[in-house]
Amino acid sequence: MESKHKLCAYFHLFLFLTSMSEAEAADPQTESLLTLKSQVTDNSNSLKDWFIVTPGVSDTKLACCSWSGVRCNQNSTSVISLDLSSKNLAGNFPGKQFSVFTDLLELNISDNSFSGEFPAEIFNITTLRSLDVSQNNFSGRFPDGVSSLTNLIKLDALSNSFSGSLPVDLSRLENLKVLNLAGSYFTGSIPSQYGSFKNLEFLHLGGNLLSGHIPQELGNLKTVTHMEIGYNSYQGVIPWQIGYMSELKYLDIAGANLSGFLPKHFSNLTKLESLFLFRNHLSGEIPWELGQVTSLVNLDLSDNRLSGTIPESFAGLKNLRLLSLMYNELSGTLPEGIAQLPSLDTLFIWNNYFSGSLPKSLGTNSKLRWVDVSTNSFQGEIPQGICSRGVLFKLMLFSNNFTGTLSPSLSNCSTLVRIRLEDNSFSGVIPFSFSQLPDISYIDLSRNKLTGGIPQDISKATKLEYFNISNNPQLGGKLPPEIWSLPRLHNFSASSCGISGDLPEFETCKSITVVELSNNNISGVLTPAVSACRSLQKMDLAGNIMTGGIPEALAKLPHLTVLDLSDNNLSGPIPSDKVFQSMGKHAYEGNANLCGRPLKSCAGYSSRKLVSVLLACLVSVVLIATGTLGLYYVHQRSQGQWKMVSFAGLPHFTADDVLRSFGSPEPTEETVPEISASVCKTVLPTGITVIVRKVQLQGKNKGVMLKVLTQMGNARHVNLVRLLGFCYNNHLVYVLYDNNLHTGTLAEKMRTKKRDWATKKRIITGVAKGLCFLHHECYPAIPHGDVKSTNILFDEDNMEPCLGEFGFKYMLQLNKVLVSSTANTDQMNDVIRAEQQKDIYNFGELILEILANGKLRDAGRLMHNKPKDVLLQEVYAENKVSDIEKGEVKRVVEVALLCITSNQSDRPCMEDALRFLSQAHSRLK
Repeated sequence: MESKHKLCAYFHLFLFLTSMSEAEAADPQTESLLTLKSQVTDNSNSLKDWFIVTPGVSDTKLACCSWSGVRCNQNSTSVISLDLSSKNLAGNFPGKQFSVFTDLLELNISDNSFSGEFPAEIFNITTLRSLDVSQNNFSGRFPDGVSSLTNLIKLDALSNSFSGSLPVDLSRLENLKVLNLAGSYFTGSIPSQYGSFKNLEFLHLGGNLLSGHIPQELGNLKTVTHMEIGYNSYQGVIPWQIGYMSELKYLDIAGANLSGFLPKHFSNLTKLESLFLFRNHLSGEIPWELGQVTSLVNLDLSDNRLSGTIPESFAGLKNLRLLSLMYNELSGTLPEGIAQLPSLDTLFIWNNYFSGSLPKSLGTNSKLRWVDVSTNSFQGEIPQGICSRGVLFKLMLFSNNFTGTLSPSLSNCSTLVRIRLEDNSFSGVIPFSFSQLPDISYIDLSRNKLTGGIPQDISKATKLEYFNISNNPQLGGKLPPEIWSLPRLHNFSASSCGISGDLPEFETCKSITVVELSNNNISGVLTPAVSACRSLQKMDLAGNIMTGGIPEALAKLPHLTVLDLSDNNLSGPIPSDKVFQSMGKHAYEGNANLCGRPLKSCAGYSSRKLVSVLLACLVSVVLIATGTLGLYYVHQRSQGQWKMVSFAGLPHFTADDVLRSFGSPEPTEETVPEISASVCKTVLPTGITVIVRKVQLQGKNKGVMLKVLTQMGNARHVNLVRLLGFCYNNHLVYVLYDNNLHTGTLAEKMRTKKRDWATKKRIITGVAKGLCFLHHECYPAIPHGDVKSTNILFDEDNMEPCLGEFGFKYMLQLNKVLVSSTANTDQMNDVIRAEQQKDIYNFGELILEILANGKLRDAGRLMHNKPKDVLLQEVYAENKVSDIEKGEVKRVVEVALLCITSNQSDRPCMEDALRFLSQAHSRLK
């Protein structure tokens, strides 16, 4: 009986399995999708609802029609759309089972992590109208056979890793309207057959590795409204035949290595709204005919070699909002017609050779938001109505020849966030009423001729972060008593301004990092309350008339790296804390009643020894006079005596000690030891090892070079390799570096820290801090000149980066510029600015090299050929960052891309770059 029941149970099970298999067999499309699910990687369980609840319920409706991403026809008998986008799927994408989808119109698998070769079997679905495989990691050649998709209207393969040339047979798709193959590593040239599309409206081939000439056949694309083919590396010129693309509204061929002239035939593009040709090598004049394209809204021709003037015909561009001509070789005046454009909101013409006055009506006819005419030769006054429409938020006029007073109307610009007027000849009082500038965060009025003091209501600028009024010798006045209480103020610079009165008490000053007040007439005392400034990194009060002692409380400031109290009336002992000793004696010299290390011992100031001190002084005078005569005599007999300059951290060796360490047995005044390389190591008499760098001196510029070297030696920061000293004669300098760095360079570290995002973030921030110190806290600024991974070193104890070789390439460049003349301040400033821009660019490249674990070099060139979203996905994968960390990584990548942009006005200064790295939201430039 029991065996009978078992047999019956087996029979029912057989019937059930048979019916289920028949149900599945009756629904091949559902079965195919289940097979697809089993073959892909779904770590997020995005396809969790892809299963059969009750098989065999219906003989006609497909079980898969209720699944996410699946859309069927009206009677649910056939799948017509499959959308698997953004489901975090990975693995190889299977294509064989797609033969059952005979009615499929749309297939979207974008924004996943599919890899391997793209399956050519997909091209057998001849019903497809839309195929989107963008933002994956498909590799290999794009498969043949796409021309069988005769009904295809849209093909999007943006941001993959294909290799080989663009698929030629795409041109046979007569119904195709959208073709996007951008950012996918295609190589070779654009096929001339791409000029034969009959109905194409959108063409995007940008950000690949394309080369060769742009085919003139593209001019036959009469239906295309949007074409992006830039961010490649072509040869030759822009084909003038593109002027025949009569429906074109958007054209982008930026960053494409193009040369030659701007085609006059672009005047035929009567529907063109956006033209982007920046970062090429275009030359010649801007064609007058371009002003006939009255539909233009955005025109960017920046970073080329264009010359001549802005055509007067541009007065007809009534729809123009963006005009960017910066970084060219344009000259002449800014036409009055530009000021009459009713829609203009962004004007970028910086770094050209423009002269004359700005049009008086600039700003009165349009809602100008951003004006940057810096680094030209403009004269005259700021147009009175530049902010009359009430939306101006950035005004950049620095490094020109502007004169006159600052208009009180600037206080009416309540939207102003950033104003830079430095390096001009503005005079008169500062007219700002800070209560009317609620959003102002950055003000630079340095190097002008302003008077009347700092406005006393500056404490009402609650968002102010940077304020620089230095080098206005006749400014005068007193420091506002509440200046340090500004909640966001980081940098306050007012050196060489004739300021008098007492130094305001430091109390609520938690955000202050830099205080520069040198060469004024400031009096009063520095009280222990300064210890409240926990963020303070630099305090320069040199050249004032301050009294009292040096408070020991300064030693409590954890980030203080630069302190200069020289040339005041300070008295008493210098506190013995190592912080004070590390600043060097230059920080305290010129205070007659100050004593203690690193100055003279305080014992020398006791009344009992006063007579002996006076006698010693007299003897010293005699000895100095005798020594001077002796040195003069020796100088007449030789090429130049070796001299030694020591900085904080190096015992007081003589030049002979250093020269003997090279192996010269008895160095004399004429001895010039030969070092086989420009950089070597040597052991000094006490046994310590130092790095030595050899620098050739040019006779005429010896004083300038030694001054720069001294400035470099006095630069002290946790992220800088220390200069210990240098010895020199008339022809050579041997510079001594700290050798207390034993754990290798950044290039070596990247091999062992590939997945450690926290360490990478610390390294990037540390490098930024070092560069920020050199650029913004040294005066004059010290460009690094050679920012690269092999010049980033680490100490023995931690992964704190130190910048090596800083200042040397800049110094050598300065030596070349000044070789035929005496030191010229303008020449030096030009070199400094140019080298600072190189530093910023190289810093961006260094970030990307770190994020790519050393694989990505020459990033500035390569990254402009790759969309940002592609780059982000690659960085995420390379560093295996968590979802929580992705926001930080994205912000760091954005900083890198800003730094390597070829438009220098779009690059952040190092201060902004550092701030953006440490804050979630920050406004740049």
